[in-house]
Amino acid sequence: MSTIFTRIIRGEIPAQKLLEDERYLAFLDTRPVAAGHTLVIPKQEHDYIFTLDDETLAGLLPFAKRVVPALEQVTGCLRVGVMVAGLEVPHTHVHLIPMQAISDLNFARARQATSEELADMGERIRAALSKS
Repeated sequence: MSTIFTRIIRGEIPAQKLLEDERYLAFLDTRPVAAGHTLVIPKQEHDYIFTLDDETLAGLLPFAKRVVPALEQVTGCLRVGVMVAGLEVPHTHVHLIPMQAISDLNFARARQATSEELADMGERIRAALSKS
């Protein structure tokens, strides 16, 4: 059975995709901790980040890094926090969370975003990415 992330990769479930190549995908989290909260995944479905093959693992953060300047520009955040929990969905994923303080990495603050909020944020981040 495929994870929800694999279904997003295949286009079976809609998502606000921000950046994609043959190996990785970045898209907005539908339950963001902060506006612009992005998930970065390898397209290879694999449950645990530390059992990824070395090549896939080595490329994950450099791919994520490409999204960060656009997140900073669009959200005006002080930093983009990086978090890997690995329990929510059995598919390796990295959270990129725009933040002003360490306390902004509180998942208890997550809320369901509206499709309009996600579409607006996705459009703004993609526009910033296209300029970089």
